[in-house]
Amino acid sequence: MEISIYSLLEGAKRATGTVAVIDVFRAFTTAAVALANGASSIVMVRTVEEALALRDAGIGQICMGEVRGRAWRHQPPVSPLRGEAPDGFDFGNSPFEVSGVDLRGQTIIQRTSAGTQGIFAAANQADRLYAASLVTAGATVRALLSGSPSQVSLVAMGDNGIKRTDEDELCAIHLRNRLEGRPGDPDAIRRLILAGSEVERFSDPARPYLHPEDVNIALDIDRYDFAVRVEFENGRPIGRTREMVIPRLP
Repeated sequence: MEISIYSLLEGAKRATGTVAVIDVFRAFTTAAVALANGASSIVMVRTVEEALALRDAGIGQICMGEVRGRAWRHQPPVSPLRGEAPDGFDFGNSPFEVSGVDLRGQTIIQRTSAGTQGIFAAANQADRLYAASLVTAGATVRALLSGSPSQVSLVAMGDNGIKRTDEDELCAIHLRNRLEGRPGDPDAIRRLILAGSEVERFSDPARPYLHPEDVNIALDIDRYDFAVRVEFENGRPIGRTREMVIPRLP
């Protein structure tokens, strides 16, 4: 089995074989929390307009996510901040925000600036596709191995798919180590991410939609015992839980 680590949107376009697209802060952590809270599926989209149109059409009930520069239906503020929920969305891109919400039976429509864009970028060449984060790391590894793939591609999406970030790169390394039979070091992963610059924004009072609790959830490695498998239905990528019944890795 050959394992390759790629980065950003350009890397997603090069990924082949069985592919895990990684977005720790915060898209695929938030997706995992929503699925754990009972959401039946997550429809991933490229644009805010598509998300709102699908909800209006009854394809899903809840719009969740963010934009790099906030999308507004009405008059924007002077300086819209990246990462905020678009106008008209039910939830932002926050695992903490949805952690206490009962989502049983709901279909979520998710749009983000890195994670969902990476899913579309990787779709053409992927044999199997997963939305990965640290909270589903172990289960994702077992899912990746379940098809005895000859090629596994791990894609660290980073900041908006254009700038590498510690948490996604380290998640990719952690997944690679687990795929190769090493146990990994979750505590070391957490310490390195917490020592980096990305966590500072979660304490920025100018960004109240970035919750410090988002970091705590995102770094709760192996919080969930399911992978998020993404399959295309009617031309749309749909994420659902895939619980693994094969033996745990060490």
